[in-house]
Amino acid sequence: MMLSFGIKDIVDILIVALMLYYLYRLMKNSGTLSLFYGVLAFIAIWVISFEIFNMRLTGTIVDKFMSIGLIVLVILFQDQIKRFLIYIGSRGRWTVFRKLFRHHEDNEEQEHSRVMSVVYACMSMAKSKTGALIVFQRKVPLADYENTGDIIDADINVRLIENIFFKNSPLHDGAMIIADRRIKSVGCILPVSHDMNIPKSLGLRHRAALGMSQVTDAICVIVSEETGGISVARDGSLSVKISPMDLEHILSSALK
Repeated sequence: MMLSFGIKDIVDILIVALMLYYLYRLMKNSGTLSLFYGVLAFIAIWVISFEIFNMRLTGTIVDKFMSIGLIVLVILFQDQIKRFLIYIGSRGRWTVFRKLFRHHEDNEEQEHSRVMSVVYACMSMAKSKTGALIVFQRKVPLADYENTGDIIDADINVRLIENIFFKNSPLHDGAMIIADRRIKSVGCILPVSHDMNIPKSLGLRHRAALGMSQVTDAICVIVSEETGGISVARDGSLSVKISPMDLEHILSSALK
């Protein structure tokens, strides 16, 4: 059976291939790669039976499952679809247009000072093994998560961060959300990741940080209460036991 492809068909194939590649990366980061392979296998059976070998009965049965399966896929992959839309609409190329209308842009020294305040606070809490979870908003608004905690809207300050996460503080168990260069809310509740690949030695803070990075583009910084290690969750992946210098570099690069 001879198959002929036009330019439009080739473009369609390339677009689908790119979408599948990005979906593959999301599945890999979120620990649902086996589910991704199962979907690909089902699509392959449908194409082979219906389009190539012209097996009408088998193809029709599989085709019925495909029509229902689209709804099922939306339910199963809702977090991944959300991250895919975030990827399309929140890339750095739109930042240029936003800056044209921003009249009160802080200079680099002020931004670096805010980053270093967080780095110094994390270093101090790491030494005393004080658990902490700090979320930095990027392009995706975090208002829904801010409202789960206590709104304080304060300047970023080393002593304030340390006091909030002090073990006897009533707000130390939740997450701190930093947005628009200010501490917006503390004691916030975050979505927890159910990734089975997370080491069992990591606690709820790490799972919450990873879960937040899977559904938004936020940068999440964790200080372990057990080991004092500093970790960062971003783009659905977790980097553990990083140095203060690495933390400074990550925050400075991501929050430009």
